[in-house]
Amino acid sequence: MIRVEDEGDVRCITIARPDKRNALTTDMLASLGAAFEKTGSMRACVLLGEGPVFCAGFDLHEGAHDERMSALRDQLRGLSRTILAMRSLPCPVVVGAHGAAIAGGCALLGGADLVLADRGARFGYPVVRLGISPAITAPFLRQRVGDGAARAMLLDPGLIDAEGALRIGLVDEVLDSAEQVRHAAVARACALAGKPGVAEAQTRRWCSVLEPVEQAGEALQVSLDAIGRETFERMNREVWSR
Repeated sequence: MIRVEDEGDVRCITIARPDKRNALTTDMLASLGAAFEKTGSMRACVLLGEGPVFCAGFDLHEGAHDERMSALRDQLRGLSRTILAMRSLPCPVVVGAHGAAIAGGCALLGGADLVLADRGARFGYPVVRLGISPAITAPFLRQRVGDGAARAMLLDPGLIDAEGALRIGLVDEVLDSAEQVRHAAVARACALAGKPGVAEAQTRRWCSVLEPVEQAGEALQVSLDAIGRETFERMNREVWSR
């Protein structure tokens, strides 16, 4: 359900579970992280979603009714690994986020250098209502949008539209349709791949030095620690029993 296609110097990674709105399972996150960790000599990567939306977040039905919520914990670990893998690459990462990037899907934007979206896209962390903390994405969201906007997004379970996301810096460019987003994301990745490789790799490594990567482990632990009895009861009542 994670499709990897290498075309020349560009790796195109597609979340391909359209019937479930590209909801991420533990196995999918493991594959996604590995796809970014093992890029070889690729000069750019692009991340897309198949179907009507980019990614609706975690598959919250995985491990349903497990009081320990082991699957949710593993999903959080897999998401953290994936974002760090995206950030650690020597090559740039372009994300085409059409339709919706929700919860874990929105967190993936934190691993990108360039984010494109269509005008109908929506973004946010509604899982706050379920007692799931999006703290895991805070270090990277904060870097993209600033402290105030990051706090508002992390604490408010509402969604923002593409124009709002552009205004705060969550996305870098808004296009008219999902198809335009896909084509433009690949085109931007190809253009970046054509730039001088050593200079680009060194620049991206320096950007990584400036990033709060050391906070990623602490952020993951906050999200893990927030999972408790209240989370289980809300998940059981509002997700698993429906």
